[in-house]
Amino acid sequence: MGMVHSSETSPRTRVETRRAARRTPRSHRAPAFSFWDAFPTAWFKASLAGLAALVLLMVCGFGSWQILRDEQTGTRATANEPKPTTLPRDIGTRKADPAPLTSAEVFPGRQLSIDPAQPAYQVIGAQNQANCKNAADGGISALLAGLGCSQVVRATLRSPTREYLVTGGVFNLASTNAAKTAYDRIKQIVDDRQGRFKGYVPTNAAKPLALSSTHLGWDYRGHFLVYCVIARADGKDFVEGDAYAQQILYDIIEMHLLGTVVQKRSVRPIAS
Repeated sequence: MGMVHSSETSPRTRVETRRAARRTPRSHRAPAFSFWDAFPTAWFKASLAGLAALVLLMVCGFGSWQILRDEQTGTRATANEPKPTTLPRDIGTRKADPAPLTSAEVFPGRQLSIDPAQPAYQVIGAQNQANCKNAADGGISALLAGLGCSQVVRATLRSPTREYLVTGGVFNLASTNAAKTAYDRIKQIVDDRQGRFKGYVPTNAAKPLALSSTHLGWDYRGHFLVYCVIARADGKDFVEGDAYAQQILYDIIEMHLLGTVVQKRSVRPIAS
């Protein structure tokens, strides 16, 4: 808040100024009388000074009390905040994050729940392989091999409506730069029909993932490239603008593989 400066003169100065500027003839008007003339000047000035000092002390004391109270309130609020339970962990390279992924880490059960209030995806089968070529072909397979892919963990699931089959997986690449390079180049390979992600077919019921038209999606974080392949369970083509297929891509890629699996990799617990 800025300070306010007043240019107004004191009452005594104003009285003296008017008296000096307009002198009254003695025969018509009594001499001007100042209110301040009724008080002993020295005593009154001393009283005013004492009163001003007292007011200043009261203001300063109140301000100090307010500051102390605010500090105490802030200290209590800080003390009541929950303490962090994790610290960031480097997943920028496989050298910094050397532990391989496991099937139990990526797909820990027979069901995959994205929203507890909604039905879960059913896991048909999971697979962990060192040969990344098993999960992609053509240009994508060659690209991933050149970017240091050391493993792929994938699973095939049935959607909660049972109308779609889904393969979701994680490729373990050498670095964030490698994962970003794959992310950037895959679209052109797919558009040119020079390669694709493969659906995982653990049972005959999952064959539409290999034989029918599919929707693809992929993303990355750290040194992990994640992907998803979707097919209709009845083997038919997708209707244009299939909103449920888009929801599946979001559920598997963003919510589960990145938002849960890779997110857990990116932090480490604080020892209690």
